[in-house]
Amino acid sequence: MATEKKATSSMAAKKPAAAPKKAAPAASAPAKVDANVLGRRKVLTGTVVSDKMQKTIVVKVDRRVRHGLYEKYVTRSVRFKAHDEKNEAKSGDLVRIVESRPLSREKRWALQKIVRRAAQTLEIGS
Repeated sequence: MATEKKATSSMAAKKPAAAPKKAAPAASAPAKVDANVLGRRKVLTGTVVSDKMQKTIVVKVDRRVRHGLYEKYVTRSVRFKAHDEKNEAKSGDLVRIVESRPLSREKRWALQKIVRRAAQTLEIGS
């Protein structure tokens, strides 16, 4: 055991001196940084399926995924609750939502823009 300690201490003494550090590159050129690294917010487009809550809409976002075994394209959908400050989006509208800070237990998205209004339906009744 004593010989092992001597061997390691003698190896440490034989390490070559560290090479001198190179000069840093000129600071005139800005470094390239990916926008997603800086925290760019995610943007999704979907259809409003519910507008019954106050200042909240439910948006269904569809995406097409290829099935692993059968290789057929399948539509997968996810529902997001989004903040609609002015209650302007109605059911059936095509909207763009943007990621935001948590506003409630399930609401982490906000309405950015109404892309297309839903077709007006004529109600027949009393």
